[in-house]
Amino acid sequence: MGVRYKVKLRGGAVVVMSAALLVALTGCGDAGTPKSSPSTPAAKNGASSAPSAQPKPSGAQSSEPPTVVATSKGEAGIVLDVYSTARDTAGFVTVSGQIKNTGDKPFGNTAPWRGNELKASGVSMAGVTLVDKAGKKRYYVLRDTDGRCLCTTGVVIIEAGQSVPFFAQFPAPPATTSEVEFSFPTFASVTLKISG
Repeated sequence: MGVRYKVKLRGGAVVVMSAALLVALTGCGDAGTPKSSPSTPAAKNGASSAPSAQPKPSGAQSSEPPTVVATSKGEAGIVLDVYSTARDTAGFVTVSGQIKNTGDKPFGNTAPWRGNELKASGVSMAGVTLVDKAGKKRYYVLRDTDGRCLCTTGVVIIEAGQSVPFFAQFPAPPATTSEVEFSFPTFASVTLKISG
């Protein structure tokens, strides 16, 4: 199984695809050679690395929490943590992180986060933008050929104490731009450094 696949999945599809991949991987291999444990990071993302001393439970990412590069507070105890703003070779910038409800009540005012493609993406976080102040340009979330945003969708209510991962993909500013302002409706804008 030397072929690697790179797929972005959302929501419950990750669980279904992980289970299907686990079943497929356990069927691969030689009868005479031991099979890789599907819970090791190397088996999950196809990368080669030394086996872990202690196997992690299925679905576990890392024992260390991601590094927060920027934080912004919103209304009613909602906090936005940004983990990365990464430029890739295909000409995109992806901002990822999480939104957590530190309040004691469910939060449901997610309508301002939506973009203007309500029919294609439904409830989304497509209202976020990047601003290149030096280049005097604003970047909007990318859409696919069907008009759906390349961002997190389906977040209607965030329960008290719940954290929701988010991502949004934008066209990349020029290579000379290393810093952008991230604007997420209902949160204060934050300055992000572009990596990559």
